[in-house]
Amino acid sequence: MANKVRVYGKAQNRTALGIMHAYMVMYPQATMDDLKKAFPDELNPDSGVKKNFVKAGEKGTDANWDGFFQKEDELLTMGDGSKVAVVKMWTKPSFERLVSHALQYGIEIAQFEAAEKGIGQKGSFRLEYLNGYVPPKREVKKSIPWWVWAIIGVVVVGLIIALLCRPKPNEKIVEVEKVVEVEKIITVTDTVYLQQLEAIEENFNAAQFEQGKAVLNEDAKFVLHDLAKLMNRYPEMRLRIEGHTSAEGNADLNQKLSEARAQAAVTFLIEHGGIDASRLEAVGFGSSKPKNADNPMSPENRRTEFEIIQ
Repeated sequence: MANKVRVYGKAQNRTALGIMHAYMVMYPQATMDDLKKAFPDELNPDSGVKKNFVKAGEKGTDANWDGFFQKEDELLTMGDGSKVAVVKMWTKPSFERLVSHALQYGIEIAQFEAAEKGIGQKGSFRLEYLNGYVPPKREVKKSIPWWVWAIIGVVVVGLIIALLCRPKPNEKIVEVEKVVEVEKIITVTDTVYLQQLEAIEENFNAAQFEQGKAVLNEDAKFVLHDLAKLMNRYPEMRLRIEGHTSAEGNADLNQKLSEARAQAAVTFLIEHGGIDASRLEAVGFGSSKPKNADNPMSPENRRTEFEIIQ
């Protein structure tokens, strides 16, 4: 590995500190665990120190021993923002091991510079970047303010409450004497039986009556059997049977005839399909709602239709 950083120190232990700072410049996202792996405690056994690094809050655990660099500008800043203190105690053999070990990370040591006179000058260090090396920038993770988390929490709780309290699909909330009950409503949009229902409705509407009669033909009976099966499968389903006539004859008679045709279908569903009468309703419209409005006399207007009701 080509050397990238050169450390100039004014004292042995300060140069060791410079090596650690050089490493953090080159690897700004490193954690304390990374630092310990890069420079293990085994490098410095001669001074009797047990750790090369401690968290800044742990320094000075031995009140009578100032064994770690403690000033703010001496502390290492980890990738997670925490501060780490470096041990001060380095013998010549330990320091030489450290210098040799640092080469693998692209860090080399210059000859000690003469210590300058004056407060704060003795024992300092400086770094030089070699071969055009540009250190990577530290990625600063911006913390989210507490009030943002509070708003998110309120929104999440509100959504959970809304999901828990909303009616289930195809269900209606009915208030009866201040007691909330859930009444399941079958609609023509129910995907489970939509296609079958459409086929039954089409065939049932196509089953025409003879002029002036309210007798179900065989086609109508066949379709009513299928309709009864569907109603037995969905016991919440209720129907309104609607009778219609063509425009021939007297309007009053046509009205009664349409009612009789609707009732004929209801009676068949009750007697042959086993459907409870409370689930059925018969209504006659006479000739007021022709299927073929262009030809009110057309046989296709003599029909019976059904509609799902709540």
